[in-house]
Amino acid sequence: MTEKTSRASGEKAVRGSGPAAAASAPIILSNEPGSFSWGVLAKRHPSLIQQVRDASPYGRRQHGALDALLDEITNGVVEPIAPAEHDHVRWTDWGQEYFGRSWYDAPFLWAESYFYRRLLGAVEYFGTGPWQGVDPFAPFKQAELRGDAVKEELLALDALASAPADERATALLHASLWGNRADLGFRVSAGEPAIGDAAASALVADDSAVLWQLLPAGASSTVAVVADNAGRELIPDLILIDHLLEHRHAERVVLHVKPYPYYVSDAMTADVVDCLHRLTEAPGEAGRIGGRLWKAMSAGSLEVRTHPFFCAPLPYEEMPEDLRGEFASATLTILKGDLNYRRLVGDQLWHPTVPLADLAAYFPGAVAALRTLKSDVIVGLEQGMLDALERSAAAWRTSGTHALIQVRR
Repeated sequence: MTEKTSRASGEKAVRGSGPAAAASAPIILSNEPGSFSWGVLAKRHPSLIQQVRDASPYGRRQHGALDALLDEITNGVVEPIAPAEHDHVRWTDWGQEYFGRSWYDAPFLWAESYFYRRLLGAVEYFGTGPWQGVDPFAPFKQAELRGDAVKEELLALDALASAPADERATALLHASLWGNRADLGFRVSAGEPAIGDAAASALVADDSAVLWQLLPAGASSTVAVVADNAGRELIPDLILIDHLLEHRHAERVVLHVKPYPYYVSDAMTADVVDCLHRLTEAPGEAGRIGGRLWKAMSAGSLEVRTHPFFCAPLPYEEMPEDLRGEFASATLTILKGDLNYRRLVGDQLWHPTVPLADLAAYFPGAVAALRTLKSDVIVGLEQGMLDALERSAAAWRTSGTHALIQVRR
């Protein structure tokens, strides 16, 4: 895949500084059949169009627009957004190189982002009619949030409440890391380790000790958390935030979410509210956590913010100055999930041993990545770990079976 992608892209980019980052790496495209990125465009996106169509009672106009989008991504070329759209100028600037080309020949990060923007247009999310502002992914989010898995994970918090603080901190950090495999992080009872052995052994990099060193108790720290998914992943994120505040690892937490629906399940403010309701309605420790978070929101020690950049097809190196200033003022910024990782280091085929510090040197302050691996991009691995992973013959980069905690001070 690497050789073909490199030939096809014709685009090189350099991130960071230092000898390890001096060599350019090809930008990931989707034009190699059988590759992970090809599968997203060829299989996942068409399937998602059908799921969105079935999940809400859209009318003929939306059905026609969804059918047209499906035909375009399957058989056509990238079409621009109509001039009347509110963000036409921005997307014309971002996509002028790719309009008229195959979707598979555009950079993977850009093509994914543009697909979701076009999907929102098809269901008239940005329109002036009755479907304005209606999240097409809400049925999926709500079903997950109200499912039995979340109920069981919230009940498991009761056992965790009596665990030593350091053990609880480790468990909650891993729960936030694994997202929809949060049950691995909550596996705490007498005689068991703070996290499941499977979760611990599946970490390809673990800088958790550095993360906690940056957040000593009582240091009046401000932590920025850039959320990824809603529902079953956002719940453990909020529980970790409660732990940071309750145990004084942070005096203030700013939770950054998306301004509008993005990548199926990405969290917006409405999703934060839904999760807080889910917590406060739960019995036991989960309900107590929900009550503390609710009060923290009222007191200002937990604040939710958003920014248009979070839905832009750009790496964090191109973040605007106002967002750069927000991250610069934080003691630590925690970036959740795979997409944020791709945007942190650049969606490129770096050699896996290139140091994270080189590629994230531009970031305005200390940054931690909590990521379950679901795409090809990976940096910061030790050579021995890389050799072992490659010998395993598993799809460790993309299967969601491995994860990492990486920190750049």
